[in-house]
Amino acid sequence: MKINIRKEIAGLSDEIYYYRRHFHKYPELSFKEFKTAETISKYLKDFGIKHKKNVGKTGVVGEIYFGPGPTIALRADMDALPMQEKGSLDYKSRNDGVMHACGHDGHMAILLGVAKSLSKNNRIKKGTVKFIFQPAEEGGGGARYMIEDGCLNGVDEIYGLHLWNYQKYGEVGLKTGAVMASADIFEIEILGKGGHGAAPQGTVDAIVVASHLINILQTVVSRNTDPLENTVLTIGKIKGGENFNVISDNVIMHGTTRAYSEKNRQMIKKRMEEIIEGISNSFNAIIKIKYKEGYPPTVNHDLPVQNVLLAAKDIVGDQAKSPYLSMGGEDFSYYLQKIPGCFFFVGSAPEKNDILSTPHHCSHFDIDERSLLVGASVYLNLIENSFK
Repeated sequence: MKINIRKEIAGLSDEIYYYRRHFHKYPELSFKEFKTAETISKYLKDFGIKHKKNVGKTGVVGEIYFGPGPTIALRADMDALPMQEKGSLDYKSRNDGVMHACGHDGHMAILLGVAKSLSKNNRIKKGTVKFIFQPAEEGGGGARYMIEDGCLNGVDEIYGLHLWNYQKYGEVGLKTGAVMASADIFEIEILGKGGHGAAPQGTVDAIVVASHLINILQTVVSRNTDPLENTVLTIGKIKGGENFNVISDNVIMHGTTRAYSEKNRQMIKKRMEEIIEGISNSFNAIIKIKYKEGYPPTVNHDLPVQNVLLAAKDIVGDQAKSPYLSMGGEDFSYYLQKIPGCFFFVGSAPEKNDILSTPHHCSHFDIDERSLLVGASVYLNLIENSFK
């Protein structure tokens, strides 16, 4: 498999690797990316790129104006996860309990490499590039705050990538339509009537109610969703009961729902409410649900996908293919609700390991760093093609 890394990017490979390792060594949590933002600002200043800080709280937005023409935005997320790194990397996290376990360190390194390359580009004569360094993708919805602060003002198209350990180095995954799921969360509280475990008469056993509710909720996916469509309903936490001989009067459950379409997303919510009402009436229990909508589905637009496909084929040839999809959520979806764009995946599975041996959000997460050069090369092709 031949990978055609752009010579401009190959010449910056050591710097790009350094950027990534520095960010990996000093990770910061959502909306606390203060030193990360300062580092990005310093580099953009060194590149001669004008930029704004404190966008969307801790974000940074740089801009290069080449001349009248379209404005293209490229986005990288900045935040790390609240995890303890357990690997043995030389650049292992120095911040206790915080780790770049999803590849955002690489996303920033890619975007800085592209920014430096474009800052020296004398061939492009039209258009504007915006470099969006966004905080708080990991559950904080940082994209919304960036949008509120005007990061999309004047932008015609936006592109984002994700290093993807579910695909091999040299692959680029993309497709039109949904590529990431909605990510909603819920809390269900069951209020029954407690009593002695030896005298269940006259009680409403919240644990029995919970067991029935859990089973029936699973039919939302198995009996209400088209089998060719993707939905998930998971209860990940349940708490109830006081002692072995006490009938519980209270159970609390927490979970998440996922869907690739807004239609199914709303269907799941509606069916949950209907099932809860039915179970409540059947057992004479009070059941309350708090449902919080998180990120919407990430849905790519047709033309931007074709633009990325054209840019990627020059780099990886026929290894530009459909992505390995997951039910994970991504707040890039908020940008795609506003303007056309494409979110794509760059294969980054470490060379010596099998795919899935170093999954995202694991304590020993690492990448094949050559994937950084692939991502940067695709971005550079994309910009040059857009401004011809």
